[in-house]
Amino acid sequence: MGVEVKPVSTLSERASYDVADFAVPTGREEEWRFTPLRRLRGLHDGSAKADGKIVLEVDAAPEVTVETVDREDPRVGSGYVPTDRISAQAYSAFTTATVITVPREAVASAPTIVRLRGEDAGHAAYGHTTVIVEPFGKATIVLDHSGSATYADNVEFVVGEQAQLTVVSVQEWADDAVHVSHQHASLAKDAKFTGFNITLGGDLVRVRPSVSYRGPGGDAELNGVYFVDAGQHLEHRLLADHSVRNCRSRVDYRGALQGEDAHAVWIGDVVIRAEAEGTDTYELNRNLVLTDGTRVDSVPNLEILTGEVAGAGHASASGRLDEEHLFYLQARGIPADEAKRMVVRGYLNQIVQRIEIDELRERVEAKIDAELAL
Repeated sequence: MGVEVKPVSTLSERASYDVADFAVPTGREEEWRFTPLRRLRGLHDGSAKADGKIVLEVDAAPEVTVETVDREDPRVGSGYVPTDRISAQAYSAFTTATVITVPREAVASAPTIVRLRGEDAGHAAYGHTTVIVEPFGKATIVLDHSGSATYADNVEFVVGEQAQLTVVSVQEWADDAVHVSHQHASLAKDAKFTGFNITLGGDLVRVRPSVSYRGPGGDAELNGVYFVDAGQHLEHRLLADHSVRNCRSRVDYRGALQGEDAHAVWIGDVVIRAEAEGTDTYELNRNLVLTDGTRVDSVPNLEILTGEVAGAGHASASGRLDEEHLFYLQARGIPADEAKRMVVRGYLNQIVQRIEIDELRERVEAKIDAELAL
């Protein structure tokens, strides 16, 4: 398939299934300037051979079907075209894809859990997952990543008319893991998508959630929590591409950093095209810096090509803990370390509490507590 050049926006100029249509990143490009390319283990330049393995297990709700298919299946790639070299490399290198389908008008009675476990970070693996929610369907999908891996994948969510999909992606990799992922939601008329990215592990994790609209009334909420430890690079690059009238997007990502050379990157791109009148969008990123020696890069971008919008805004803030909050707690007899943990928990739990799966929410809370105990 050939290359498509989008003249309207500079934020995502190129889309192609062909790796050759993307130059090897040098680190000088806007989309790669924060990513330490030397730590990608060749995922970006073609030197990472597809000789690794990710163990994939799916525990599906009874109403949901799960299939393993080859790349010739017409559903694979139907909702997303790669927009960078690693994404195109992952698309060209996977051997089988997982297709999850929620039938028309079906309401899943339980979450569908997709477990992806790496066993060897010394060998690269590539993957592809397609989730299709047919019109009026409703489901929750959990993508649970763990183990040691060098892994690149694409995940596409095709959400039908008046369908609802909630996705919780947990990156709880081992300390040596590298994961580069593009997660794209394509929303039909009056469709609702709620996404969570919970990134708590790995050496280098770069996740690119994006959303596009195929009909008016689409509604997307993109939420995220990340905790960055010493030496970790955790990067989230979001894009809400509004090309249809009367659609909505909300982005709320919150992070905490501690330890020498902990590096968090958050890029929030919103495009409102000329035909997308009535768009309502807002994006927010906040970071708590808990120790010296950390680095935060937080960049919100709005590109608005019509004056007829319902609302468009963004906010970004990075800083230390509020001394007044700590003083208030310590004045009531709470030790300084515990007061610090309470403030951070409360700050991150504003996102975590939105996860409606009790067991998963409690697991994330326990992981955050373990990070704070360090």
